[in-house]
Amino acid sequence: MSKTLLIYERAVPVSKERHAKWGVATGDNYNFAADINSMPLLAQEFRTAVQDYPIVFAGNESVVMPVVLLGLREAENLFVDDAGKWGAHYIPAFARRYPYVFSSNDGGKTLTLCIDEEFSGISQKGDGERLFDDNGEQTAYLKSVVDFQTEFQAFFQRTKLFSQRLLELELLEPMQAQLKINEAEPITVGGFMAVNREKLKQLPGETLQQLSATDELELIYLHLLSMQNVTQLASQIGLKISHQQVPGEQAEAAAATADKKETKAAKPKKKSATKKKTATRKKSNGQG
Repeated sequence: MSKTLLIYERAVPVSKERHAKWGVATGDNYNFAADINSMPLLAQEFRTAVQDYPIVFAGNESVVMPVVLLGLREAENLFVDDAGKWGAHYIPAFARRYPYVFSSNDGGKTLTLCIDEEFSGISQKGDGERLFDDNGEQTAYLKSVVDFQTEFQAFFQRTKLFSQRLLELELLEPMQAQLKINEAEPITVGGFMAVNREKLKQLPGETLQQLSATDELELIYLHLLSMQNVTQLASQIGLKISHQQVPGEQAEAAAATADKKETKAAKPKKKSATKKKTATRKKSNGQG
């Protein structure tokens, strides 16, 4: 979780005095999240995120939040490629809201929109989407950003209530798994929590009814269902390792082929006493 906070390097309150002429590039470049292996997820996103990610919980005994696992190794996001493209059906809202974030100094009573001024897509010359027009008024773009952040904050508060409910019912337990991928060293996945199935089964019927009425029981089932995606992440790492080994394997194969050709070329050809033969060499496909 601590790694996630590094997305925002220098969040500064948005103001027309400071950002009057600034513009922000919009698009689908997610390089800023390339070295993050987990990311907060809103409860409202569970139904869609379950297609792609393991949904687990991060925190401590007093505060937890759901997160999606983006990788199984430190500083690795398997869903962001070298070009910054996000390779999944659904992109978490936490990533989509960047480079903006709400900040508060009074426990959330007053929210201030901030922007990460270290974001590579920012232009002080006004390139991209302007934050303020020439009259110093908020542009339609900035208003849409505020609306998105406001909706995100509301869903965030609901997610906190759901997470707190899991703690109160003592359903969460530390999770740890060790995965063997190809011939590489085993990968240990830990530091997160998951719902204990047995404890869930032992809940009183009345409690289960309450969870069902608030859709929290569905969220729990979606979380448990998503755990199968851990295997998918392991498969992606396996493919990545295999691809990294291909150049070496090709080099070994090329060297072996070259040795065979050299040995063959070193053998003297027999000449016929009655007829001269002209040696011909077939053209190869770049191998000889």
